[in-house]
Amino acid sequence: MKGEKRPWRENIEAMTMAVVMALFLKGFIIEAYKIPTGSMQPTLIGDERSGIEDRILVDKLSYVLGDPQRWDVAVFRYPLDRSQNFVKRVVGIGPEELKIENGDLWHRPDGDRPWEILRRPKAVQGATWKRLDLSDPPVSSWGPPRGETRGAAWEYEGRTIRARGPGRTAFRPKNSSIMDHYLDGYPEAVLPYMESRRGRRGFDGFHAVGDLRLDGTVRPDGAVQEIRLGLREGLRHYVFHLPGPAANADAKPRIEVRLDGRLPWPGQDPPPTIETPSPRRLDAGRETRFAVQNIDDRLSLELDGDPLLTLDIPPASDQSSSVSIELDGPGDARCDFEDLMVYRDIYYLSEGRWLVTIPEGSYYMLGDNTQDSSDSRAWHYLRYSVTEGGGGERILRGNDRGNENPRVFGYGDEDGTKLLLVDEYGERHIFHQRNSRKLPPENAPFVPREMFQGKALAVFWPLDPLRHLVRLKWIH
Repeated sequence: MKGEKRPWRENIEAMTMAVVMALFLKGFIIEAYKIPTGSMQPTLIGDERSGIEDRILVDKLSYVLGDPQRWDVAVFRYPLDRSQNFVKRVVGIGPEELKIENGDLWHRPDGDRPWEILRRPKAVQGATWKRLDLSDPPVSSWGPPRGETRGAAWEYEGRTIRARGPGRTAFRPKNSSIMDHYLDGYPEAVLPYMESRRGRRGFDGFHAVGDLRLDGTVRPDGAVQEIRLGLREGLRHYVFHLPGPAANADAKPRIEVRLDGRLPWPGQDPPPTIETPSPRRLDAGRETRFAVQNIDDRLSLELDGDPLLTLDIPPASDQSSSVSIELDGPGDARCDFEDLMVYRDIYYLSEGRWLVTIPEGSYYMLGDNTQDSSDSRAWHYLRYSVTEGGGGERILRGNDRGNENPRVFGYGDEDGTKLLLVDEYGERHIFHQRNSRKLPPENAPFVPREMFQGKALAVFWPLDPLRHLVRLKWIH
């Protein structure tokens, strides 16, 4: 029949339309990228040796319609080699000053303003907490502290504690304090492939971490008087009080800061205590989910997902830390703690007293894997002054990559040894070593606005059920 389309023609039209749509999406809206390095681990995994390299979807439209925001995971042209794309987190936005102190990020608009600690939004903080225990550990990470005589009848199994009578227990890390171990927070399916990375660059477990979170569930019987959840930071003890079913009817949840007698509180004021406006007790026989944390100089308490209390505290230079649980009640009191998990925050590394001034229109980028990330802290140009044939001089600069850039070749040749240098635009330059002079490096820590390519949205690969690797998640 005249005008009737043949099947082969319909297929060609459909394929053509699919290609056009794919090119449109790639060019203007969405593009897929492979993560080649571990600088954003464990948020994004990129490990060529193990074959685990996340594929992510990148929203290219966001930065056409608006500017990058602090804490975005962004794809951008690498300033030292613009032929490459990098993926890092935006932490500094000019104009401002930025510093790292005691593992935290601080900023101020200019030198005349006081420093403010940078706090991540809840979704970003949730994505960057590092779990310190397995989902089903063969041996419990909890046990009675040294010298504790109570709680002898308490039972421990994995992440469950069955408390029988009053007592106290503590999370037992590898060291006397919770430290910044390299493999903290990695997905359990990925851990077996990452053992070779332990201690990479010599920064494994060198720094005590005071920013911690403890969550889980608690189910007390009617005899329990109080549950006390403790986070220690240096000589400070942050105690989160949960009244039990046997507490007085007017008992209120509260946060209390206790100090070792050797440590005066800043300003010489007494340590603070804060409580809820109205009474609240745990229900006998009912499971209640709790979460307590000390993050970026702010203490907080949640019950069943509801934020109950927050208390801002001064910064602590001593970050040595511990986590504990204590039960008050008569000898026949019973309480079950389940699904317990301890987390630590990213401890950002810097060399000594570190401060940077970010100019307007520029951004400062850090990797979540602060122990092994090529990011704004370390970027600098390798520079050479090269004498031209007519006596003129030009300056070449590129990414300093040890033996990879520049490459030396032509040893023993009649016309002498040569250097091959790839500049910041990806162009190759060959020149005689005798006609060049190496200059001091030039710091290049900032990413200009025009180099941003897009915002990372989601991980969609690998999906490997045989290795229990299902990397499918939103990126925060």
